Amino acid sequence: MNKVRKMVMLALIISQALVLHLIEGFMPVVAPGIKLGLANIMTLVTLVLFGFKEALVVVIVRSVLGSLLAGSVTAILYSLAGGILSCLVMGWLYFRWRAYFSMMGISTAGAIFHNIGQLLVASWVFGTIGILFTYLPVLTVAAMGTGFFVGLASRYIIKYLEEQKWFKWERG
Repeated sequence: MNKVRKMVMLALIISQALVLHLIEGFMPVVAPGIKLGLANIMTLVTLVLFGFKEALVVVIVRSVLGSLLAGSVTAILYSLAGGILSCLVMGWLYFRWRAYFSMMGISTAGAIFHNIGQLLVASWVFGTIGILFTYLPVLTVAAMGTGFFVGLASRYIIKYLEEQKWFKWERG
């Protein structure tokens, strides 16, 4: 894939991730901090089809733009911490251990570490580690369901794109 086509594809993925991020902001939340993580579908798709570096770019750009458009300046800290930690874990699992983990397992681990990253920031902001230990069990249970859903959706999208003639290129 030439550089221009790759850049256009990544721009489209970032815009899709941003739209999913913004749509999710309109959905009712069950409890504070519990969201579906729909934008992470695009992170996983990018990780598998383009690589770790590109997935990290998608996470960073989506986190910054999404927080500025629909959140606040402090939301950037939470979004970046969760997104970057999640991307690191998913990248490590995918590129080192994908023979042992399904896309749903990788996504679930990413969802759990996304929550850990955000709770670490909250602990730092509020000056107490108690937030981490109090809220982590609730968020972990939620992450198991949302992570599975995001992984399943990602798997279907990746499979669909890999079957398309217009989307084929040599990876590497």
